[in-house]
Amino acid sequence: MDSLISQARKAYHQNLLSNGVLTIDKQGIPSNADKSSRLSVDIAQGITHILTAETHEKAVGQTSGAKFEQINMEFLLQTFPKLQNLRPGKWHIAKLGNRNTIKTSSFCQYEHLEYLTRLTKSDARLAASMGNDYMIAPDVVIYREPETDETINKDIFIVDSGTGRLTDIRKDFGGLPILHASISAKWTMRSDRAQNSRTEALGLIRNRKGRLPHIVVVTGEPMPSRLASLALGTGDIDCLYHFALYELIEAVKATGAEDSSELLDILVQGKRLKDISDLPLDLTV
Repeated sequence: MDSLISQARKAYHQNLLSNGVLTIDKQGIPSNADKSSRLSVDIAQGITHILTAETHEKAVGQTSGAKFEQINMEFLLQTFPKLQNLRPGKWHIAKLGNRNTIKTSSFCQYEHLEYLTRLTKSDARLAASMGNDYMIAPDVVIYREPETDETINKDIFIVDSGTGRLTDIRKDFGGLPILHASISAKWTMRSDRAQNSRTEALGLIRNRKGRLPHIVVVTGEPMPSRLASLALGTGDIDCLYHFALYELIEAVKATGAEDSSELLDILVQGKRLKDISDLPLDLTV
């Protein structure tokens, strides 16, 4: 019998296929391929062949990106909350957006951003000098509710009213939810999309007060060189996760492109590129 994560991975790929995110058009070009690059098309075709994509036209505009965010959120909902033995807590997983009442400033590490937003709205000169580098909008977030003193003291009398009053984990002292992870979903990595993820990550790093959340990117990009543009190096994102890494490795090998195979091996062996199935487990750390 397949494990929980193996089952969730299969369902994840099925959702990408059935919701029109991973498709092949009438010319045989997969929706995550760059049609101007023969290697990109060959690798993407190899992946879709393994995953058995249906043939129909690619979704128009931003539809694929929004669906990819949703499907990644659903995958995490099916897996991460069930790892309570590794990471106990009251967890929530949500997509952020203009219609969501939850913003980055809803979390304890970034609550001051709401104050900055109000200031810059009322002062044009301040807005011009500060810019909006502090504005951060992750695609998917995982956050934890603070705990009551009753829960903290369940087994041992750990806290009282006289000490530990400024910690974020104590709900009784007005603690806000704690941002645990920021997940950026990029179906492909054309033009400046990789740099957008890096800019978003740096915003989370520079503007936080307190613990830094996990900062990861999930992608369906087939080209190792484009994956490397974001994955190589350290300091901004924790790791880049591929929607089908095992299938990607097999597809790249099948093309005979040695440079791409070597680069992909560097990313994997250097722990800068992992499979989507690694993500929920990594988030327990």
